[in-house]
Amino acid sequence: MPAFRAMTISPRAATYPTNTTHHRPNSIDFMKKNLLAAASLAAISVCAHAQSSVTLYGAVDTSIAYFGNEQGAQKSGNTFQMMSGNLSPNLWGLKGVEDLGNGLHAVFKLESGFNIDNGRMGQGQRIFGRTAMVGIDDTSAGTVTLGRQYDPLIDLIQPLTNDDTFGPTFATPGDIDNYDNSYRTNNSIKYTSPNYAGLQVSGMYAFGGVSGSTGSGQTYAVAAAYNHGPLGLGAGYFHANSDRGTAASFDGLNPDATDFAVDSQAISGAFVSANSMQIIRAAGAYTFGNLTAGLSYSNVEYNNYTTAAGSQNSTKFNTGQVYVDYHLTPMMVVGAGYDYTKGSGNSVTVAYNQFSLGADYFLSRRTDVYALAGYQKASGNTYDASTGGLVSAVASMGDFGNDASTSKQTMAMVGIRHKF
Repeated sequence: MPAFRAMTISPRAATYPTNTTHHRPNSIDFMKKNLLAAASLAAISVCAHAQSSVTLYGAVDTSIAYFGNEQGAQKSGNTFQMMSGNLSPNLWGLKGVEDLGNGLHAVFKLESGFNIDNGRMGQGQRIFGRTAMVGIDDTSAGTVTLGRQYDPLIDLIQPLTNDDTFGPTFATPGDIDNYDNSYRTNNSIKYTSPNYAGLQVSGMYAFGGVSGSTGSGQTYAVAAAYNHGPLGLGAGYFHANSDRGTAASFDGLNPDATDFAVDSQAISGAFVSANSMQIIRAAGAYTFGNLTAGLSYSNVEYNNYTTAAGSQNSTKFNTGQVYVDYHLTPMMVVGAGYDYTKGSGNSVTVAYNQFSLGADYFLSRRTDVYALAGYQKASGNTYDASTGGLVSAVASMGDFGNDASTSKQTMAMVGIRHKF
């Protein structure tokens, strides 16, 4: 360790009292020297420890919520329920950094998701289902991380949307473009550049791990963002391959609900059996004093998914979003948003119109209370996962996954969040 090399103890620094007879030092002399040596070693240990840190962090968030026309296992209708993870996902995690010297750092992050309403683990019952990564950060060259982690579009484009403020309420229906970071990528290597005067770029590659088929199950993505003063802009491309569930590094191409369930069966359930998918996203935001306005666009394409007629099918979803947030006071923000999603290809004609409202009041730096509301109207036809055929589209507000039994759904909730 550099700290140990920088602080050395030389035996020549210790001098012994002598006289003309050159006698040996007494027991008091030895005691003083031992105490001095112990103090020096303790100082070295503290200095080395100060170069490393491990942080425990997390968030707990739940609400009392109303959903209209919710599809039930036995009977459908309006519901009042506890709903967790509304502004922030419920999670706890450990993250750490060790200074290796010369601007180089070792970094790691382990993050676990759970449902505070029932205590169950999230992300397919994975202990660290949200993030599990380790890597190296260089101050001048950037960061390389390996493991289960978010893709570059989440890292660089999501901060330009309203997801960080109001979460699933403003998300794309069924989170079909991963707006609300529902899905992660396993077996991935990711590079993120330093911030060059507001410009940052990132790239990722994930191994499928299939013998004799390098491309099967692989994922790759690139993204860039520019943030300068009140202006933020970003764009990215994401591509994931699968071989129908037996190999897919990306969660969003996993039709096995016992391992990882999709957010909305009604919206994306029929398409997660695809051999491949791509996501193109772009977003921009601008702050005018207390007001922030943003817009975004995404294109999602599923290729070769299973239907009753076969598997050579392709369907696209194009989404446009706009939002406005206003800080009434330093402790309170309100927001409104509109989302339009249109599906096309292979006889799919579905469209989703969605309106979102939010208000958040901070009681302290760590605790806030909030109110959220939304309305979604679905129209046209889409594919059904259970039959593999066309059905009339039903609504599923935001990224809550509470699919409706009709084409309309209203949502409202009040809740509390604490971050630690």
